[in-house]
Amino acid sequence: MATTFFPSQHTNTKASLYLQLSSTEVCNDYKLAVLSRETSLLGRREVLTGKAKFGILGDGKELPQLILAKVFQKGDFRSGYYRDQTLMMALGKLTLEQFFAQLYADPDLNNEPHSGGRQMNSHFATPFVKPNGQWHNLMQTFNTSADISCTAGQMSRAVGLALASKQYRCNNELKKFKQRNLFTNNGNEVTFVTIGDASTTEGVFWEAVNAAGVYVFR
Repeated sequence: MATTFFPSQHTNTKASLYLQLSSTEVCNDYKLAVLSRETSLLGRREVLTGKAKFGILGDGKELPQLILAKVFQKGDFRSGYYRDQTLMMALGKLTLEQFFAQLYADPDLNNEPHSGGRQMNSHFATPFVKPNGQWHNLMQTFNTSADISCTAGQMSRAVGLALASKQYRCNNELKKFKQRNLFTNNGNEVTFVTIGDASTTEGVFWEAVNAAGVYVFR
Protein backbone atom coordinates (compact mmCIF):
# COMPACT_ATOMS: atom_id res chain seq x y z
CA MET A 1 0.00 0.00 0.00
CA ALA A 2 1.23 3.45 -0.85
CA THR A 3 -0.08 6.40 1.13
CA THR A 4 0.32 10.03 0.23
CA PHE A 5 -1.25 13.26 1.34
CA PHE A 6 -1.88 16.66 -0.14
CA PRO A 7 -0.91 19.95 1.48
CA SER A 8 -0.78 19.88 5.24
CA GLN A 9 -1.04 22.91 7.45
CA HIS A 10 -1.27 20.87 10.66
CA THR A 11 0.77 22.42 13.46
CA ASN A 12 1.38 21.84 17.15
CA THR A 13 1.03 18.08 16.94
CA LYS A 14 3.43 15.56 18.45
CA ALA A 15 2.77 13.30 15.47
CA SER A 16 4.46 15.81 13.20
CA LEU A 17 7.84 14.78 14.65
CA TYR A 18 7.37 11.47 16.40
CA LEU A 19 4.74 9.29 18.04
CA GLN A 20 4.55 8.92 21.79
CA LEU A 21 2.75 5.69 22.59
CA SER A 22 1.85 4.34 25.99
CA SER A 23 1.98 0.62 26.68
CA THR A 24 -1.81 0.60 26.82
CA GLU A 25 -2.05 2.23 23.41
CA VAL A 26 0.44 -0.25 21.93
CA CYS A 27 -1.59 -3.17 23.29
CA ASN A 28 -4.83 -1.70 21.95
CA ASP A 29 -3.25 -1.19 18.53
CA TYR A 30 -2.02 -4.77 18.50
CA LYS A 31 -5.49 -6.01 19.43
CA LEU A 32 -7.04 -3.99 16.60
CA ALA A 33 -4.43 -5.25 14.12
CA VAL A 34 -5.17 -8.87 15.04
CA LEU A 35 -8.92 -8.23 14.90
CA SER A 36 -8.63 -6.67 11.45
CA ARG A 37 -6.44 -9.54 10.20
CA GLU A 38 -8.90 -12.17 11.41
CA THR A 39 -11.71 -10.20 9.82
CA SER A 40 -9.87 -10.34 6.50
CA LEU A 41 -9.30 -14.08 6.75
CA LEU A 42 -12.92 -14.78 7.64
CA GLY A 43 -14.17 -12.44 4.92
CA ARG A 44 -12.03 -14.13 2.27
CA ARG A 45 -13.31 -17.54 3.38
CA GLU A 46 -16.89 -16.35 3.00
CA VAL A 47 -16.16 -15.12 -0.52
CA LEU A 48 -14.33 -18.25 -1.62
CA THR A 49 -17.17 -20.45 -0.37
CA GLY A 50 -19.69 -18.41 -2.36
CA LYS A 51 -21.47 -16.85 0.61
CA ALA A 52 -20.34 -13.28 -0.04
CA LYS A 53 -18.99 -11.07 -2.82
CA PHE A 54 -15.68 -9.44 -3.79
CA GLY A 55 -12.79 -10.93 -1.85
CA ILE A 56 -10.11 -8.22 -1.71
CA LEU A 57 -9.51 -7.29 1.91
CA GLY A 58 -7.01 -5.44 4.08
CA ASP A 59 -4.72 -8.13 5.46
CA GLY A 60 -1.07 -7.08 5.39
CA LYS A 61 -1.88 -3.37 5.60
CA GLU A 62 -2.69 -3.18 9.31
CA LEU A 63 0.43 -1.48 10.68
CA PRO A 64 0.75 1.47 8.25
CA GLN A 65 -2.94 2.18 8.60
CA LEU A 66 -2.72 2.24 12.39
CA ILE A 67 0.05 4.81 12.06
CA LEU A 68 -1.96 6.80 9.53
CA ALA A 69 -4.91 6.89 11.93
CA LYS A 70 -2.73 8.58 14.56
CA VAL A 71 -2.03 11.60 12.35
CA PHE A 72 -5.49 11.74 10.77
CA GLN A 73 -7.32 14.64 12.44
CA LYS A 74 -10.96 15.66 12.53
CA GLY A 75 -11.73 17.72 9.47
CA ASP A 76 -9.31 15.72 7.30
CA PHE A 77 -10.50 13.74 4.29
CA ARG A 78 -9.78 10.24 3.06
CA SER A 79 -9.97 9.21 -0.58
CA GLY A 80 -8.98 5.58 -0.43
CA TYR A 81 -9.34 2.07 -1.75
CA TYR A 82 -10.60 -1.34 -0.71
CA ARG A 83 -7.82 -2.29 1.72
CA ASP A 84 -8.46 0.49 4.25
CA GLN A 85 -10.54 -1.41 6.79
CA THR A 86 -7.94 -1.08 9.58
CA LEU A 87 -7.79 2.69 9.12
CA MET A 88 -11.57 2.96 9.23
CA MET A 89 -11.73 0.78 12.34
CA ALA A 90 -9.01 2.81 14.05
CA LEU A 91 -10.91 6.03 13.31
CA GLY A 92 -14.10 4.59 14.78
CA LYS A 93 -15.84 4.69 11.39
CA LEU A 94 -16.26 0.94 10.91
CA THR A 95 -17.45 -1.83 13.22
CA LEU A 96 -17.20 -5.56 12.63
CA GLU A 97 -20.96 -5.74 12.27
CA GLN A 98 -20.91 -3.03 9.62
CA PHE A 99 -18.06 -4.73 7.79
CA PHE A 100 -19.93 -8.01 7.43
CA ALA A 101 -23.22 -6.27 6.70
CA GLN A 102 -21.51 -4.73 3.68
CA LEU A 103 -19.94 -8.06 2.76
CA TYR A 104 -23.42 -9.56 2.56
CA ALA A 105 -24.90 -6.47 0.85
CA ASP A 106 -27.33 -5.57 3.63
CA PRO A 107 -29.54 -2.76 2.23
CA ASP A 108 -30.40 -1.39 5.69
CA LEU A 109 -28.44 1.80 6.33
CA ASN A 110 -28.74 1.17 10.06
CA ASN A 111 -26.65 -1.95 9.56
CA GLU A 112 -24.50 -0.84 6.62
CA PRO A 113 -24.20 2.98 6.74
CA HIS A 114 -21.48 3.29 4.09
CA SER A 115 -23.61 2.47 1.05
CA GLY A 116 -26.63 0.42 2.10
CA GLY A 117 -25.12 -2.64 0.42
CA ARG A 118 -24.79 -0.91 -2.95
CA GLN A 119 -21.00 -0.92 -3.01
CA MET A 120 -18.56 -3.79 -2.97
CA ASN A 121 -17.17 -4.64 0.44
CA SER A 122 -14.47 -2.39 1.90
CA HIS A 123 -15.79 0.57 -0.08
CA PHE A 124 -16.37 3.18 2.58
CA ALA A 125 -18.07 6.57 2.90
CA THR A 126 -19.17 9.00 5.57
CA PRO A 127 -22.29 11.18 5.23
CA PHE A 128 -21.87 14.85 4.40
CA VAL A 129 -25.59 15.63 4.59
CA LYS A 130 -28.04 14.90 7.41
CA PRO A 131 -31.36 13.10 6.73
CA ASN A 132 -33.12 16.48 6.98
CA GLY A 133 -30.99 17.87 4.16
CA GLN A 134 -28.77 20.03 6.36
CA TRP A 135 -24.99 19.83 6.09
CA HIS A 136 -22.97 17.99 8.72
CA ASN A 137 -20.14 19.93 10.31
CA LEU A 138 -17.30 18.21 8.48
CA MET A 139 -14.71 19.83 10.70
CA GLN A 140 -15.92 17.82 13.68
CA THR A 141 -15.51 14.37 12.19
CA PHE A 142 -13.21 12.13 10.16
CA ASN A 143 -14.36 12.36 6.54
CA THR A 144 -14.32 9.77 3.77
CA SER A 145 -15.41 10.41 0.21
CA ALA A 146 -17.31 7.44 -1.20
CA ASP A 147 -14.81 4.89 -2.50
CA ILE A 148 -14.77 4.36 -6.24
CA SER A 149 -14.51 0.98 -7.97
CA CYS A 150 -12.27 2.13 -10.84
CA THR A 151 -8.65 1.48 -9.86
CA ALA A 152 -6.76 4.73 -9.20
CA GLY A 153 -9.99 6.71 -9.49
CA GLN A 154 -9.53 7.88 -5.91
CA MET A 155 -6.50 9.91 -6.99
CA SER A 156 -8.41 12.49 -9.00
CA ARG A 157 -10.98 12.80 -6.24
CA ALA A 158 -8.21 13.42 -3.72
CA VAL A 159 -6.84 16.21 -5.89
CA GLY A 160 -10.30 17.78 -6.01
CA LEU A 161 -10.69 17.65 -2.24
CA ALA A 162 -7.25 19.15 -1.70
CA LEU A 163 -7.93 21.86 -4.27
CA ALA A 164 -11.17 22.73 -2.49
CA SER A 165 -9.24 23.27 0.74
CA LYS A 166 -6.77 25.48 -1.09
CA GLN A 167 -9.62 27.54 -2.54
CA TYR A 168 -11.12 28.02 0.91
CA ARG A 169 -7.72 29.25 2.08
CA CYS A 170 -6.87 31.51 -0.87
CA ASN A 171 -10.13 32.62 -2.51
CA ASN A 172 -11.36 35.83 -0.89
CA GLU A 173 -14.88 35.34 -2.25
CA LEU A 174 -15.20 32.01 -0.42
CA LYS A 175 -14.15 33.69 2.81
CA LYS A 176 -17.51 35.48 2.71
CA PHE A 177 -19.43 32.19 2.57
CA LYS A 178 -21.49 31.97 5.78
CA GLN A 179 -21.32 28.19 6.13
CA ARG A 180 -17.62 27.84 5.31
CA ASN A 181 -16.78 26.73 8.86
CA LEU A 182 -18.78 23.56 8.21
CA PHE A 183 -16.47 22.61 5.35
CA THR A 184 -13.04 23.95 6.18
CA ASN A 185 -10.72 25.15 8.91
CA ASN A 186 -9.30 27.93 6.76
CA GLY A 187 -7.89 25.30 4.41
CA ASN A 188 -6.03 23.65 7.30
CA GLU A 189 -7.37 20.15 6.61
CA VAL A 190 -5.41 17.38 4.88
CA THR A 191 -6.55 15.00 2.16
CA PHE A 192 -5.06 11.52 2.50
CA VAL A 193 -5.17 9.10 -0.42
CA THR A 194 -4.27 5.41 -0.34
CA ILE A 195 -3.52 3.33 -3.41
CA GLY A 196 -2.05 -0.05 -4.29
CA ASP A 197 1.22 -0.37 -6.18
CA ALA A 198 -0.43 -1.85 -9.28
CA SER A 199 -2.83 1.06 -9.63
CA THR A 200 0.06 3.51 -9.84
CA THR A 201 0.54 2.27 -13.42
CA GLU A 202 -2.87 3.67 -14.38
CA GLY A 203 -2.88 6.86 -16.41
CA VAL A 204 -5.21 8.60 -14.00
CA PHE A 205 -2.61 8.22 -11.24
CA TRP A 206 -0.05 10.22 -13.19
CA GLU A 207 -2.64 12.71 -14.36
CA ALA A 208 -3.65 13.29 -10.74
CA VAL A 209 -0.04 13.74 -9.63
CA ASN A 210 0.46 16.23 -12.46
CA ALA A 211 -2.75 18.08 -11.57
CA ALA A 212 -1.69 18.25 -7.93
CA GLY A 213 1.61 19.79 -8.95
CA VAL A 214 -0.08 22.35 -11.19
CA TYR A 215 -3.12 23.31 -9.13
CA VAL A 216 -2.56 22.32 -5.50
CA PHE A 217 1.11 22.62 -4.59
CA ARG A 218 1.99 25.81 -6.42
